[in-house]
Amino acid sequence: MATQATPKIPLVRAGRDLRVDMFRGLALWMIFVNHTPGNIVGDFTLRKVSLSDATEIFVLLAGYAAGLSYGRMLEREGWLRTGTRIVERIFTLYVAHIFLFVVFTAQVGFSAAALDQAAYFDELALDPFTQEPYRALLEALLLRYQPAFLDVLPLYIVVLALFALAVPLIRRLPLLIGASVLMYVLARGVGIAPPSWTGDAWFFNPFAWQLLFAIGIWLGRADTATLSRWFGWNPWVAAALMALLLGNAFGMNLSRAGMLFGITAPEWLAGWYATIDKSGLHPARLASVLIMVWLAAHWVKPQAAWLNGYVASLFALLGQQGLPVFCAGIFLSFLGRVTIEVSEGWHAQLLVNLGGLLALVGIAALVAWHEGGTRRKPDALPAANKVAKLS
Repeated sequence: MATQATPKIPLVRAGRDLRVDMFRGLALWMIFVNHTPGNIVGDFTLRKVSLSDATEIFVLLAGYAAGLSYGRMLEREGWLRTGTRIVERIFTLYVAHIFLFVVFTAQVGFSAAALDQAAYFDELALDPFTQEPYRALLEALLLRYQPAFLDVLPLYIVVLALFALAVPLIRRLPLLIGASVLMYVLARGVGIAPPSWTGDAWFFNPFAWQLLFAIGIWLGRADTATLSRWFGWNPWVAAALMALLLGNAFGMNLSRAGMLFGITAPEWLAGWYATIDKSGLHPARLASVLIMVWLAAHWVKPQAAWLNGYVASLFALLGQQGLPVFCAGIFLSFLGRVTIEVSEGWHAQLLVNLGGLLALVGIAALVAWHEGGTRRKPDALPAANKVAKLS
């Protein structure tokens, strides 16, 4: 395994694959940006040029990390102990979700009253809370009521619960992927999804999205020889995939604008993009994120010096403290929306984007410091250089 230099930010835990932490941090930052209506930086994030976006990256990398950490625990302590630890994590996520629900609802309610913007409730699917607050709170506790932006953690909770049941299959990865694909097909083909209080399905169907999580587990647990044999570097394949990504980026923007560079969008193009749903993880979205992961895994080496620089280390810090950063990002995104609506212009944009990023970094640093920072025993990832050896 190639050794890595110490990250420039001392609170970043060493001994890990910084690529995973950095890309997860980037995904968390993009989630914050994309959840802020009116934020011009959102026009330069992944969702503007790709079928998949930050959510797919976050779920895939979460599966990768879970496969490594819980896979090693399974080998040392067995299924029961590993399953117990996963359940403990699920409980932590559940408590965080309920806390975030209460804070977010109070934040939106106060802002709506102060700014006379009752439309906030309808836009953020909080109007049921204004009509039946006690019932809405009960349904939120049951995860059957999910306002806008509060649907990612329930997705993660259910996916982890499914993973807790399937932990033994980590030793039999083909069976794990086979069972995951079967559930994905049933979710998309038959429409299997958790029930919702409002009558609509969950925005993120966990029975479909679990496939992306399972693929992440497989990437983290598969041996180097298997990955090299199946996904080794091929410049011709890389060129074809890049052309496909660029063609899709042009097609997406052509469909939205109606005309680009004198080319008029055909009617069927917008219709085709409209069929690519996010809720059920459309196969095209799945393919998009897997293509980008393959290219990034080969182009970004784990020993790259720039990964230890200040900018990459800042995003790696965000990625290593994913839960508090995500929760803070939801709160800050609505605060940023109000700021942009009240004070238009580049000053507001600068305050929201720079201030938001610094706030997220500050929260991540505080949590890392509280946990022990660099004094904590490194959580070494034995698969850190696995994909890099495929080249």
